[in-house]
Amino acid sequence: MPDPFHYGSDTLTPSIVFALAEGKRRGIIPDHSMARILKSRDHVNEIVARDKTVYGINTGFGVLANTPISAEDTQTLQHKILQSHSVGVGKSISPFLSKIMMITKVQSLAQGYSGIRPETLERICWFIDQDIIPVVPEKGSVGASGDLAPLAHLFLPLIGLGEVWVKGQLVPGAAVLAQNGLKPLQLGPKEGLALINGTQFILAYAVANLRRMHYCLESADLIGAMSLEALTGTKSPFDERLHALRPFRGNQLVAQRLRRLLSGSEIMQSHMDCGRVQDPYSLRCMPQVHGASRNAWLHLKELTRIELNAVTDNPLIFSPDDTISGGNFHGQPLAIPLDYATIAAAETGNISDRRCYLLLEGKWGLPLLLMKDVGLNSGFMIPQYTTAALVSENKTLCFPASADSIPTSLGQEDHVSMGSISGRKLEMVLDNLEYILAIELMTACQAIEFRRPLHSSSILEHAHEFVRQQVSFANEDRIFADDIRKIKSMIESFGLIREVDAFAAARGAGLNTDYEDFSLN
Repeated sequence: MPDPFHYGSDTLTPSIVFALAEGKRRGIIPDHSMARILKSRDHVNEIVARDKTVYGINTGFGVLANTPISAEDTQTLQHKILQSHSVGVGKSISPFLSKIMMITKVQSLAQGYSGIRPETLERICWFIDQDIIPVVPEKGSVGASGDLAPLAHLFLPLIGLGEVWVKGQLVPGAAVLAQNGLKPLQLGPKEGLALINGTQFILAYAVANLRRMHYCLESADLIGAMSLEALTGTKSPFDERLHALRPFRGNQLVAQRLRRLLSGSEIMQSHMDCGRVQDPYSLRCMPQVHGASRNAWLHLKELTRIELNAVTDNPLIFSPDDTISGGNFHGQPLAIPLDYATIAAAETGNISDRRCYLLLEGKWGLPLLLMKDVGLNSGFMIPQYTTAALVSENKTLCFPASADSIPTSLGQEDHVSMGSISGRKLEMVLDNLEYILAIELMTACQAIEFRRPLHSSSILEHAHEFVRQQVSFANEDRIFADDIRKIKSMIESFGLIREVDAFAAARGAGLNTDYEDFSLN
């Protein structure tokens, strides 16, 4: 196993989060981080002892910020905040997302500005290491004042409440502690507030969907190249010189990938002098459209990396005499790029649907609806209905949640980000996008076989064979939903792109050379 990750000290990246969440790397709190944590804890204890009024330590919360809390009630206050704020509703988020929430919360708290106790952080790390994952409802956060409801549910098991996932089974939080010889924690002053103040629900969606969107975008280039081959399109719009004159990084990356994906194709060589002047936009403009989505993805990645290493608690404790009540908990910095990424993902599906449509028209030597005996058979007509439906649904999900705000806490919290909704919408759009791309890939694999005996490039032929291991050529109608589900799984599990990347790399044909900033690191 690689060296441990040092919470509060090392720089957290998306790839490290995945390694920690998947048990491929362990996180620890090093001595120098622990020293800062203890110092911050001492600051809070001194504030309580001196009866100095500081929000959330010896006051109520939100609109109750001016309500004093006695020194003897400061611990009870922290226990009650987890109970009162556990108001989430709806389905539970995935255990993977809950685990990312815990990992990113430890990284924030371990930097030593939150007044958290070492034993509280160590208990959270125990949950992570044992893969005991709290149950968190998906709805209820307005994305400011912290992701209050989701984080409250996340940390209920610390005090023996709520539920957890243990090896896929739901277990009461109190029971899992008892089974492991542990007692519920008695939270100290400010600890409850420190646990629920932060953007870790929004951040977990940003991190997880950053990877999912990355593989969708990689798949879109591959699948688009296969569709272009099936439609005997030209590769000239991907010329490096053309994109040097409009040097958006995403556009240049996609153009490079398309050139390499198409290199050595017999099909491409066979129609070099066919006389067709221009291809439709969904083929010709892949670098511009896929590239714009790549640029949106890159922006989300850059901001997510900042948030992964940020302190999003409130108030922040610099010394007993220097505490700042600010707004680092506000989700707007991620809400807007998540909405931007949602539009980018939806547009990747939009152009994919257009290529599906082109493949069915019976032009450029392909049979109508990609079957020789249509009439009795509907061919591949109806799968495109599904892409049309999913594209339309994605459009309805593109309204930016960050453009809305509903005041809470009797107006004290009068502008909120709704970034939790931004993150959830991106996940829904990506789920639809994976289905759209699966249908295009199924359709393109069918179409390219009508170009035999000619073959495409070695990379595209390998991708075609990878699909054919599970989904065969269709001579007549069948239940295409089964095929769609299988191919969607190849995309969703990242298996398709990992297989293709490994094949390309083994032949010295890396597809993303010189574009390391577009990696998941």
